[in-house]
Amino acid sequence: MTTPAPKNLLLGIGHRHHGDDALGPVFARAFRHPDWLSRDAGTMPENFAGLVRRIQPHTLLLLDAADMHLPPGALRRLEPSAIQSGDFGTHAGSIGQLARYLADCAQEIIILGIQPATTAPGNRLSPPVRATLKNLGQLLHANAPWPPWLSLKSEENTP
Repeated sequence: MTTPAPKNLLLGIGHRHHGDDALGPVFARAFRHPDWLSRDAGTMPENFAGLVRRIQPHTLLLLDAADMHLPPGALRRLEPSAIQSGDFGTHAGSIGQLARYLADCAQEIIILGIQPATTAPGNRLSPPVRATLKNLGQLLHANAPWPPWLSLKSEENTP
């Protein structure tokens, strides 16, 4: 008997050696759940388009550091159509383009941005970003629907 394929795909995006920009890859490498396939997409998430097309996940979750001019650790759900190159950080243009390109491959595409404290080379994840990642992991493990604070229409997107 074979194990069923995970229903969802998480791509952690970012530069592994640039402080909080590493949050996507760090989370992707650590997160394990039977309903999720989790991959470190580094700084080239477009290289995973073939995987997305092949597995056709129910939910495609793209996680990255996003400079939104908010307090460090703030988490926001970002609308793919609203992301333009350079609006939210070094990978944002490719994330929005990737989400639009893969729109027909997943029932739901969720882009989550977390405000970094620093993206300077050599730094580790900041305490506020670590806390946000811990909360995100608990949310995904609970298999709960997205809470109101992650709604695209919510003004206050904090737990």
